[in-house]
Amino acid sequence: MKSWIAAARPRTLPLALASIILGCFLAIADRHFSWEIALLAVLTTIFLQVLSNFANDYGDAVSGKDTEARVGPRRAVSTGDISRETMLRGIVVTGVLAFISGVWLLVVSLFDADWTLNAPGFFYGMLILGLLSIAAAVGYTNGRRPYGYAGFGDIAVLLFFGWVGVLGTYFLHTLDFRPLLLLPATAVGLFATGVLNINNIRDIETDAQTGKRSIPVRLGRTLAIRYHWGLLLAGMTCAVAYSFLTDAKLISYLYLLTFPLFVLNGRAVATHKHPTELNPRLGQLALTTLLFVILFGVGQAI
Repeated sequence: MKSWIAAARPRTLPLALASIILGCFLAIADRHFSWEIALLAVLTTIFLQVLSNFANDYGDAVSGKDTEARVGPRRAVSTGDISRETMLRGIVVTGVLAFISGVWLLVVSLFDADWTLNAPGFFYGMLILGLLSIAAAVGYTNGRRPYGYAGFGDIAVLLFFGWVGVLGTYFLHTLDFRPLLLLPATAVGLFATGVLNINNIRDIETDAQTGKRSIPVRLGRTLAIRYHWGLLLAGMTCAVAYSFLTDAKLISYLYLLTFPLFVLNGRAVATHKHPTELNPRLGQLALTTLLFVILFGVGQAI
């Protein structure tokens, strides 16, 4: 059980849930909120994140990307704590649970009390997004051409941890879409991409040795640090732009209290030289993003 819990990587859940929480806060601000939809969205996201972690553990072991030189947390399959066959079964079970939970979420959101489907096009569209989420979770390090090894993980994180997570949750509550919401959704997505970037900067040497072409491997450490600063500053700029364009009240700028924490993270990433020094910065940026989401959401809901 300890091995399975470690492989699920519970510390990654706060960041995965940040976009769901923000989508819920935006729905509350528009006076459309359902606890049932919120809880199902959280449950589905947890299954998807655990699925992604299991698949990443399995894929890195099978492809040989996990080596003894790796600095990150202990991996279950490569160390033999969980066999490849057992992990593969865990991936299938978690994927099925994510699918069931996601369909349940769509039914609660898009069917009325008489079991009449409201807007069938939206139902099938959201179902396709859900299936793409499952495929993205598995395909990051698996398949013939894992997109994570080619440096496209950043785009996937922006898409699913930002746009799909925030806008999808908001839509399931309100059955509406507002283009300006792309700004806070992008902010959260960019911060989440920053967490991935720290992970890739930490592993830049081992990734280069094993043929993993992450953004830091492609850019080099110096440019990867500038890229990191760009993610953090662009994310905060998106949030401020949204507040400005919506004529937000002064209290809606509460999230600016997190700005020094983002600066602290950027400086640490720029100055830390040893890979192990970056491990705490992963958690710090994830928790800072969660705090940002809570303050931004509270400011919108008040």
